[in-house]
Amino acid sequence: MFPEEPVYQQLARIGKALASPVRLRLLDVLDQQERTVEELAREAGVPLKNTSAQLQQLRAAQLVTARKEGTRVYYRLADERVSRFLGAFQGFAQDRLADLRDAVAGLLGSYETVTADELAARLADPATLVLDVRSPGAFAAGHVPGAVSVPLRELEERLGELPGGKEIIAYCGGPYCVVSPRAVELLRGHGFRARPLEGGLTAWRRSGRAVRGL
Repeated sequence: MFPEEPVYQQLARIGKALASPVRLRLLDVLDQQERTVEELAREAGVPLKNTSAQLQQLRAAQLVTARKEGTRVYYRLADERVSRFLGAFQGFAQDRLADLRDAVAGLLGSYETVTADELAARLADPATLVLDVRSPGAFAAGHVPGAVSVPLRELEERLGELPGGKEIIAYCGGPYCVVSPRAVELLRGHGFRARPLEGGLTAWRRSGRAVRGL
């Protein structure tokens, strides 16, 4: 045993917690909003029993915390530093791994995106419409100021409500959310100018900007 081994053993606890696609997915979902284990399992697409087991490992690494309200337990990221760490980790990995870049492009398509900084500069622009295509509940929990809520499942039926002549910036939840690219595809197919927000609402929050709730 080398003298520094206890230090590296503790550092490795974080690496071990991140060494699972399921746990990384759970962290991304929790980065969007607090959830019960049942809600988290449903949103992440992970079996309930597995979700509970993975959450215990994330809590052991102090990446996730929980609170109890009546009989329900709500989970969330331990603090904002976890969110910033995840953003840095994902950005570093994408810079390093061509296979990851290919996987992201295959998932989200090759649309030109709008960054959080660009969106912030355009919020007061009357030629821009910010479209939140998440669920009404997610919108109510927190959204980009001035955004309009049109869930993806309703978008095609409500196209007539959208003003022509504006560029639509659509966003969904996390950095790998496929909902806003699908919305952009639908909008462009009906003649609208549209682009997705890079990284979704998570990227907006990680940039230090406020969200507005109902």
